[in-house]
Amino acid sequence: MKKNQSLHAHIKNELLSRIKSNQYKKGEKIPTELELCEQFNVSRTTVRAALNQLTLEGYLERVQGRGTFVADKKINQTLTQTVKRYVDQIEVQGKTAEIILVNLSVIPATEIIQKHLDVALNDPIQRIERIRKANNAPTQYEISYIPWKIAPGINQLHAETSLYQSLEKDYNVFLKKTTEFVEIVLADETTSDYLGCELGSPCFYIETIAEDKDGEKIEYSQSYFRGDRTNFVIERYYPGNSNEN
Repeated sequence: MKKNQSLHAHIKNELLSRIKSNQYKKGEKIPTELELCEQFNVSRTTVRAALNQLTLEGYLERVQGRGTFVADKKINQTLTQTVKRYVDQIEVQGKTAEIILVNLSVIPATEIIQKHLDVALNDPIQRIERIRKANNAPTQYEISYIPWKIAPGINQLHAETSLYQSLEKDYNVFLKKTTEFVEIVLADETTSDYLGCELGSPCFYIETIAEDKDGEKIEYSQSYFRGDRTNFVIERYYPGNSNEN
């Protein structure tokens, strides 16, 4: 155990290592709290704290009356330099992807939308609420805002396939750049309802501003991801062979 590391953190890291190394396989029941207490020579309170944290982070699933099991692997999504659709990213991981339209409406631009999309106040904006699922389990709740002048008349088919591909194919609008802001938030009533998680559960929150090839802002979105079902891959490319950090 590392110096200054708490007992429950040490146990959590050891169990996580067993999960990631496939010593504890997906769907497998792990040792009971009592068995873990004996293995690590610690109290039940310490073991329970480690298990609670791994459950909250989505690595374990506790089933009432049956025990604690290794949860399904988290969904990987790439944030940088990818043109792959959500469906493609999920299906390559052996899962079935689904995008469900919750609501599609036209609203007047608010001050916040005006700021992010460079539109005039009260300009018509298409507000698109969607839920993304993997193997029928919700992973993401998203609200997208697209100016009417950019792509008038977005419909359910556009929303439930790929918005960006629809913009290119049907509106001749080509995505060139996205800027993303990432933070951790706690699920409110709406988010917890759509994502099927407990109120106050930790979620990744990403705000995205998309621009076309001419630098015009074409979309502003707010996305909430279940923290226990999602992780992200970030790739960085560096020019040349410089050794500078």
